[in-house]
Amino acid sequence: MAEPIPSILDDQARNTIGAALQATLVDLIDLSLEAKQAHWNLVGRQFRDVHEHLDELVDVARKYSDQVAERAAAVGVPPDGRTATVAGQSGIPAFNEGWVKDRDVIRQISESVDVAVRRIRPRIQETETADLVTQDLFIEISRQLEQTRWMWQAQNAGYQAEQPAR
Repeated sequence: MAEPIPSILDDQARNTIGAALQATLVDLIDLSLEAKQAHWNLVGRQFRDVHEHLDELVDVARKYSDQVAERAAAVGVPPDGRTATVAGQSGIPAFNEGWVKDRDVIRQISESVDVAVRRIRPRIQETETADLVTQDLFIEISRQLEQTRWMWQAQNAGYQAEQPAR
């Protein structure tokens, strides 16, 4: 099929931007799915607070996955959010199956958000000369994910502080 959306970028820049956008897209889609899995299988005393916090994470991941996919399309790169693509390319750790206690959800989701932040940071540098608009989007996503990471890390630290010394 002919390219229906011609790129505004040269081929090299389009390839760089396309790869960075695609990698970010699959991570964000997977992050939203892992957070939903946690949301549905959460149990424990902190159920309500963690449940609502997971909803917030899903909203952030879905909002930015849509923006990333639309940016890819705008620069002539077809976004690929299919299940097989996400499963094969995401770097987000898989969430446990079945019921999961609140403290374990907090630990696992904290790790997943940390991975998402660590994976998007280099993409900010990669896109610096290829496309400043995409770089700006990655900076915005990074800012939001880093704030989210801080909140999950703070919850996780609270549970770690409760552990008796061995």
